[in-house]
Amino acid sequence: MITRIVKLRFKEERISDFFEIFEEVKYKVVNFPGCIEMKLLQDHSSPNIVFTYSLWEDTAALENYRLSETFNGLWGTIKPMFEIKAEAWTLDVQFEGTNKSVKSD
Repeated sequence: MITRIVKLRFKEERISDFFEIFEEVKYKVVNFPGCIEMKLLQDHSSPNIVFTYSLWEDTAALENYRLSETFNGLWGTIKPMFEIKAEAWTLDVQFEGTNKSVKSD
């Protein structure tokens, strides 16, 4: 399993447009073969910055999505709304815990 985090900084006047578009496609993305989970996070102090956080079965599943009509249609629509170029990271989980899993010595 891999984690994908993408940081998107939108022009302030376009963030509401992005949210409208996202509402239309969010279930297409999360139901794409190989996608396990997806979250959209908005920066608390800079509301024109959002992050997508998604879990994928493997790199091949993510790449299939990135080559899909769903991704290309969405990306082509939102890319002109960016204030700066998007940043993306593909990560392997090294630790996952909750306050219920804290080890006491």
